[in-house]
Amino acid sequence: MKILNVGSLNIDHVYQVSHFVQPAETIASLSYQVFSGGKGANQSLAIAKAGGKVMHAGRIGSDGYWLKERLKNSGVNVSLIKVLDEPTGHALIQVNEDGENAIIIHGGANEGFSEADFDEILANVSKGDYLLLQNEINDIGLLLQKAKGKGLKIIYNPAPMKPEIKDLDLSMVDIFIVNESEAQALTGQSQSQAIINSMIEHYPDSAVVLTLGKAGVFYGDSMRLFFMDALDVEVVDTTGAGDTFIGYFVAELSRGSDIYECLKLAVKAAALCVTRQGAGDAIPERKELS
Repeated sequence: MKILNVGSLNIDHVYQVSHFVQPAETIASLSYQVFSGGKGANQSLAIAKAGGKVMHAGRIGSDGYWLKERLKNSGVNVSLIKVLDEPTGHALIQVNEDGENAIIIHGGANEGFSEADFDEILANVSKGDYLLLQNEINDIGLLLQKAKGKGLKIIYNPAPMKPEIKDLDLSMVDIFIVNESEAQALTGQSQSQAIINSMIEHYPDSAVVLTLGKAGVFYGDSMRLFFMDALDVEVVDTTGAGDTFIGYFVAELSRGSDIYECLKLAVKAAALCVTRQGAGDAIPERKELS
């Protein structure tokens, strides 16, 4: 099965800080680094590092050409990445002493997809292939419709969560991958079991992967429900953990592995990721997990 990821490419500006800046406060950063980023690009990079075959469709400016080269050198098919006369998307990321992050995103070129772009992109995949989506590009609803009409298996990570997402026909999604805050926004529930039950009730033909950070992960569909513990590690930076988890999960899924094995590998990869700094740069190679 092919994996197509239509997603963002960002330049991440990462500031190590003692604490997150407060209103009317100015603080000095402890360090500053630039990384490749964007949830879409990070997830494609994770798929490739997990040994999966992925095509990334995206938009960058000339200032972000190095992002395209980085993905290419990591094994991602970048033939569907366009370089345009627009600024590349970027993120300003604060990372505090506990490894937690606070992020501001500017969409830039990521928000310029047209219907013609989607048609051109989807011409490269066939019925039964996987489409991976996040919320850092425009017109998600249109892309969902076109992808479903083509018979693709849609895996949706609704991050960052936006109010208008609830207005989409999410019954087209085959697998949701959500964290606690995203799931709460979708369901109005706060407890893990209630979230899973609500998702299955509203989307009975879909599966749900609910990530709980260091507390573990829930999986649920109409046939089964189970929980998996996270691994206990020393956290340095959580920025890329979710994208690492998703990339490894999707890569293993495309190989035909059982859901349990997909999640087991993804949990292990995410645990190693949080022991390192950065987003895309912190994603481990599959050989490191053995």
